[in-house]
Amino acid sequence: MLHAPAPFRGADLPEGFGLVVGNCQAESMRIVLDAADRPTVRVPPVHEMDAADVARLHELLPRAAFLVAQPVRDDYHGLRLGTRQLAASLGPSARLVTFPVVRYAGLHPFQAALHVDGIDEVPPIVAYHDIRTLATAAGLPTAPRLDPRTVRHIESDSLAELRRREESIDVAVSDLLRPASAELMRTVNHPGNSVWLPLAERVLAALGLPGGPTDPGRPLLNAVRAPLEEWVVDAWGLSDPPQGSWIVNREHVDPAVVAEAHADWYRAHPDFVAAATVRLRDVIGRWRG
Repeated sequence: MLHAPAPFRGADLPEGFGLVVGNCQAESMRIVLDAADRPTVRVPPVHEMDAADVARLHELLPRAAFLVAQPVRDDYHGLRLGTRQLAASLGPSARLVTFPVVRYAGLHPFQAALHVDGIDEVPPIVAYHDIRTLATAAGLPTAPRLDPRTVRHIESDSLAELRRREESIDVAVSDLLRPASAELMRTVNHPGNSVWLPLAERVLAALGLPGGPTDPGRPLLNAVRAPLEEWVVDAWGLSDPPQGSWIVNREHVDPAVVAEAHADWYRAHPDFVAAATVRLRDVIGRWRG
């Protein structure tokens, strides 16, 4: 049963509380771990934390029963937010389990989520990049869709990168990413409940905690859903119907509107286009044939 999490700034914290630290995915992990006998504290995502937040986090860590964390490099954003730095503040009996940042391109082989150093802005409407729109902005024409073989190649590439990162992480997720349903991933980096619940079960086992994950009773990370294009449905033989629009806060948005807004943004940010096309050269190459 879901209950209100302990407040990050609260003075009175429940006995045996745990912390979950990472990007926007960490809150979903916290929700499915949280239970009356293993209460959790809601922590801001690391990219939103300031020095005061980090100081508060290090105050809580010595009192925490466990820390579940996505890997974060030392001195992230100039703050003591690295996973190793957080672990050093844990009490001697606390347990630490790491889980990966989940990125999977099987259902959205046209999509990328990335930032370029020195450019803090994100494109309008949705903070995701369509390979076709980005490549066109760079003068690199692409096909409008991919054949099933290339869809599988891009999916395989994303799994290979995830498995590489899992080598230094306690709990793996890559074997859970099977494209059987549109509910697997909302976007390239927003897993659905069918990922979170079994992944939380693995985290609980690694922590040595009894009981199973908590079903939130609602879809997690559901504020933004990317289109599910017909050729992707066909490539995987999904029973789900294609979804031609973006869904942003329950509102349908035409991909053509997003593409036009992003093309304007790329024209205003040529340095981003140049850097992003280098970062994404392999997947862009798949789209160019």
